[in-house]
Amino acid sequence: MSPVSDEQVVRTLLWRRVDVAGVEHFQLRDSPRGAQLVGTVLVPHEGAPLRLDYEVACSGGWETRRVTMTVSFAAAARRVELVADEKGRWWMDGAERPDVTGCVDVDLSLTPSTNTLPVRRLGLLDLPVGQSRDVRAAWVRFPELRVEPLEQRYTRVGERRLRYESRRAHSDRAFTADLDVDDVGLVVTYPPLWERVALA
Repeated sequence: MSPVSDEQVVRTLLWRRVDVAGVEHFQLRDSPRGAQLVGTVLVPHEGAPLRLDYEVACSGGWETRRVTMTVSFAAAARRVELVADEKGRWWMDGAERPDVTGCVDVDLSLTPSTNTLPVRRLGLLDLPVGQSRDVRAAWVRFPELRVEPLEQRYTRVGERRLRYESRRAHSDRAFTADLDVDDVGLVVTYPPLWERVALA
């Protein structure tokens, strides 16, 4: 007899990639320990199929605590684990990463799910329209699984619309997108990259 899980599935959905052929199956789960983001992303990369399976475990306050990622690409698979503590220190496969010290959220570049972390943690949907919050995230790039700090800003521009802005360190290139989210902070549309196409 298998043990009874104390996890509850809050949402199950599919996102479709808009700019290329791609899809993600995602679940938001909740437990007494905190929320979990669990997803599988399938997209092409340089003409080859790429698969990402990931799980993000959060504290009760939506701070990222553990991230497990398995990337299958070019006939090889690699698994990586990130761990963060309450003091903002990060480790990757057991080795400390001082370059992302102070980051509270993880941002996985292949999925819109991790935008939910600062939305919930900072209560961004409760901000007055026009107000902003700045975030420094541990940004993970794929398929190389490279981690680096990323400065981000979220501005509430409508009832459930947030303007997302990011700028990489040592770069003058910036990215901006207006995200529509649902009542639990999950992305509905993220032009020009993602849109939700199914929900349970």
